[in-house]
Amino acid sequence: MSLNISPTILKLLNNRGIADEEEIAEFLSDRPQKTYDPSLLDDIETGVDLILSEIEKGSSICIYGDYDADGITSTSLMLSILGHLMPKERLDYYIPSRFEEGYGLNMEAVKHIAESGAGMIITVDCGSVSSEEVKYAQELGLKIVVTDHHNITDRMADCLLINPKKPKSAYPFRDLSGCGTAFKVAQVIQKKAGLPKSVLTEVLDLVAIGTIGDIMPLVDENRTMVKFGIKMINTGRRPGLRKLIEGAGLKVGNINSENVGFVIVPHLNASGRIEDASQAVRLLTAEEGDSCISEIVEDLLYKNQERKRLQAEAYKSCTAGLDRSRLEDFLLIESRDAHEGIAGIACGRIKDAYYRPAAILTPTGSSGEMLKGTGRSIEGVNLYELLKRHEELFEKFGGHAGACGFTMKKENLNILRRGILSDMAEIAAENPEIFVRKYPVDMELTAEEMTIELAEQLELLAPFGNGNPKPLFMLRDIAIEDVRFMGSENQHVRFTARSRHGRGIQCVLFSHAAEYGKMFYARRLFDIIGHLECQIWQGTKRLQFMVEKIG
Repeated sequence: MSLNISPTILKLLNNRGIADEEEIAEFLSDRPQKTYDPSLLDDIETGVDLILSEIEKGSSICIYGDYDADGITSTSLMLSILGHLMPKERLDYYIPSRFEEGYGLNMEAVKHIAESGAGMIITVDCGSVSSEEVKYAQELGLKIVVTDHHNITDRMADCLLINPKKPKSAYPFRDLSGCGTAFKVAQVIQKKAGLPKSVLTEVLDLVAIGTIGDIMPLVDENRTMVKFGIKMINTGRRPGLRKLIEGAGLKVGNINSENVGFVIVPHLNASGRIEDASQAVRLLTAEEGDSCISEIVEDLLYKNQERKRLQAEAYKSCTAGLDRSRLEDFLLIESRDAHEGIAGIACGRIKDAYYRPAAILTPTGSSGEMLKGTGRSIEGVNLYELLKRHEELFEKFGGHAGACGFTMKKENLNILRRGILSDMAEIAAENPEIFVRKYPVDMELTAEEMTIELAEQLELLAPFGNGNPKPLFMLRDIAIEDVRFMGSENQHVRFTARSRHGRGIQCVLFSHAAEYGKMFYARRLFDIIGHLECQIWQGTKRLQFMVEKIG
């Protein structure tokens, strides 16, 4: 290979199943090539032909999306592509309210779209199992094309349906995001309509945000699209996104996958969590000089702060009655206070803090006779399969292994609790280690092997995320020195890890300092697990070990 790759990097790649020279070159390439022919997606050619035919006939088209970052970027992408082919006054979009309508197509929205004069609906990031809603749209005379990426676990909509997870699909990569699927449709539109390829390059930033935001695996074709998409983000060419990046305290040109996942995505999601996700679409589709940009960015910054406040309040109220010494195997928490828009992320934080599958249930319905639940799970507990066993208790239910949502009558809660705890007892009996947090260490290194050069080469493995996590290293037999606590509640700690041979590595542990208590002053050797990073501080490069566990 032309690159002088560290043996440590090669070993990491081999451990992750990337072994031969061609695979390694593709994985590390700044311009990866792995992508697939969109025509392999079932119904895509016919679907695009119908879309172009409706445009030719002068029909109005409505893009129907979702209120999360994947749905927001998918909607923006489709608006951008079709905006090159038809007048904007004939192109509209609809994003349902998280609070009033919930996820996916609904009858009232379909009726509203038909009454507004649209002749066609194109769904993005939803619609695969909306069989009744699709049938209703067709009865109203609407043409409909569904583009989606969700599992098809119910009756499939009877229409042109473009989804890599469709039964018997010939598409070789099943894990596209909703925005990734919309991009494959855009590729066919570009080719058939004779648009310049630049229209595709221009929307790859949206694909990166949607893919990372929906926690899709950053491997295979997703890795290709996200790498190019992050480059596009760093050009700053999308004015609304550039303004949001600057407002959030980041710098265009230095954006990586973690910035996307932990800063950009939460700000876009905050629109739908607190109020209306449509404003995020307006921001991403705004043109240079549009007066709405500054106003929307300011509002999103405020809403994200409000989201953090509500999330902290929900976490505090939901965990007030939990005793770590007597935790149930499934934390089923009824809360009157948790804001519906942030229940999911508060539940995720509870799951992480107590390492138990959890669900938060909030009252819904005119008199609170119903409960709306959102759940998150740990490794080894398939939440979808677990709750599917009790499907008769739910009015609505859906999800996957790691997360779910449901609506149920309040009177069924105790029945559900007994059933789930019985199921969890069986799972725990089969796997006694199920509630032990896992730290999948990639490799052991000595302090002497941890160098700035290695930390820099580790960045060649980016973008990091689901399916391609940051490498986790173990450093054995170190002494903890120079302990300094940080944060308003001393919840963070900085210290030096000193090897037997005298080499010192600067370490930081965020949020969990209290868990280790007196260990920081114990006169013995420890093993620590974490990530190696290279930081630039006042113009000087320095090595830092981001600690996940001390033991």
